[in-house]
Amino acid sequence: MSTTNVVLVDSGGSNLASVQAAFARLGVVAPVSSDWTEIHEASHVVLPGVGAAGPAMAKLRGYGLVEKLATLTQPVLGVCVGVQLLFERSAEGDIPCLGLLSGRVEKLDSAPGLRIPHMGWNRIDVLDSEHPLCAGLQGSYAYFVHSYAARLSTQTLASSTHGQPFSAIVARGNFMGAQFHPERSQAAGARLLKNFLEIR
Repeated sequence: MSTTNVVLVDSGGSNLASVQAAFARLGVVAPVSSDWTEIHEASHVVLPGVGAAGPAMAKLRGYGLVEKLATLTQPVLGVCVGVQLLFERSAEGDIPCLGLLSGRVEKLDSAPGLRIPHMGWNRIDVLDSEHPLCAGLQGSYAYFVHSYAARLSTQTLASSTHGQPFSAIVARGNFMGAQFHPERSQAAGARLLKNFLEIR
């Protein structure tokens, strides 16, 4: 992967170092940056995130990246809150997001005995086995920590279920994302990141 140049967009999330470590385990150095030139010139761009959509969008807006990220043509991967930012809006404060995927991120439905936030290991059910991001992931278990998620749509590559099904992996063109934490999902997480790096 000598030509692979991964940049993590600084969205202020506390998982930046752990995502860097996950790429390092694959032999890839992935610097964190808010510099548009560095982001624009990367072969692969990752938008991590932990916490809430509002502060993350404010961070991107402060760097002047909101409109620019839409112009990227290389593979882009949103992770956890990062994938939520790729959609049009988040119900978490009714925040306008990047609009790179269609639809709105909604709060997971609560029910007796169903804990929100959803925390723990859940099965991934691949719906589009032809997409390279999903290679080798059918039936894998990944680690989730979230209260919001996108509903199933034509952009859903893989689903998971917590009370109701939700999008676990999504894609629209070069913009992709995973609701789970690949950096904490052991073999499944490593496979997802490896798959992402192989997309050109």
